[in-house]
Amino acid sequence: MEIFKSDGARTGLFFGATSGVITTIGLIVGLNSGTQSITAVLGGILVIAVADAMSDALGIHLAEEANPDTDHMHVWAATIVTFLTKFVFSISFAIP
Repeated sequence: MEIFKSDGARTGLFFGATSGVITTIGLIVGLNSGTQSITAVLGGILVIAVADAMSDALGIHLAEEANPDTDHMHVWAATIVTFLTKFVFSISFAIP
C-alpha cells in the first residue's frame, strides 16, 4: 500500500512508537505502585492503548492539516500510522 511509504507514515511511526512506550510505562508504574493489582494494570493498558492512540492520532491529524504545504495523503498516512503504531506498542506491554 502506498500510504505506508509516505512521509506521513514515517511521522506516525516514530511519534506513535515513542509516545506508546513512554505513556504505557508511566501508566504501568503508576497503577502497579498504587494498586498492586495485575487486573488494574492490564485494564489500564487496554484503556490507554485505545484512548491514547485515538487522542494522539487526532492530534497528529490536526497538526498535519494545519500545515498548508501538506497533501491529503500525508495527513491520513500520519493519522492512521500513528493510531496503529501507538495501539500496537501500548498493547504489547500486556503480553509479558
